[in-house]
Amino acid sequence: MSLAAPLASALAPPSAPLAASPAAAQTAAPGLPIPGFWDPRRRPERPDLRLTLIRFMSEVDYPPFNYAGPDGNPAGFNVDLARAICDELKIACTMQMRRFDTLVESLAENRGDAAIASLAVSAETRRKVDFSDPYYRPVARFAARRGAGLDTVLPERIEGKTVAVVAGTAHEAYLRALFTEAAPKPYPTAEEARTALAKGEVDLLFGDGYSLAFWLNGTEASGCCVFVGGPFVESRYFGEGVGIAVKKGNDQLRLALNWALFRLWEKGKFADLWLKYFPVNPF
Repeated sequence: MSLAAPLASALAPPSAPLAASPAAAQTAAPGLPIPGFWDPRRRPERPDLRLTLIRFMSEVDYPPFNYAGPDGNPAGFNVDLARAICDELKIACTMQMRRFDTLVESLAENRGDAAIASLAVSAETRRKVDFSDPYYRPVARFAARRGAGLDTVLPERIEGKTVAVVAGTAHEAYLRALFTEAAPKPYPTAEEARTALAKGEVDLLFGDGYSLAFWLNGTEASGCCVFVGGPFVESRYFGEGVGIAVKKGNDQLRLALNWALFRLWEKGKFADLWLKYFPVNPF
């Protein structure tokens, strides 16, 4: 069931695993790069926005980006970012929580104006919707139990190691293509994969770096595990970046979102929000 709440104002594998470049991020705190795609020399113009309401949509359950808070209302990084965008634009907004697989169709049918739900920009998604500028980039990470003796992860270093991964994901495809000597162990859900690592049923876990960072920092992990190796940012598997999706041709809203995102980054508010949700560095 959809919740609504008001807001205040087949891939060819690369030749080797691709790790993130430090130059792709802005450092806002010692040792913690903040992802960003904004160039201060390319300041977008303030839009002539004639909207009075933006109907945001987000995913139902993808913490820490989207989830239902204790009161049942939408919460998470994407929700707070939408709230900040509305404040910057001085426009009223609403938020609907929908299943991820319904968001693109909902935009096309005018059931919402913008989807802020960690939807990766790719050739396929660009055919269906238009995107704001990216505001972060998908990243994959390995995690291991503390004391496992793995300080880095290379294909030859994890030969024969059992690696938990969510079945049917880009992470499984990447693991099978690049780490051919490892032993993937697919699980139906990320929660089951994390539990397997915490219990020592597998040697490693490979998955989304952001949700893993959230887990590692939370009580559920109980300090069991740490990141090892990476990060990995191969765009052919994990996407070119994550933007806010709008209906094809809605340039007025897309440009307004670009302006608001730049302003939030320029003021340091994006970095503040990032640090709130990711005290454990996903990179």
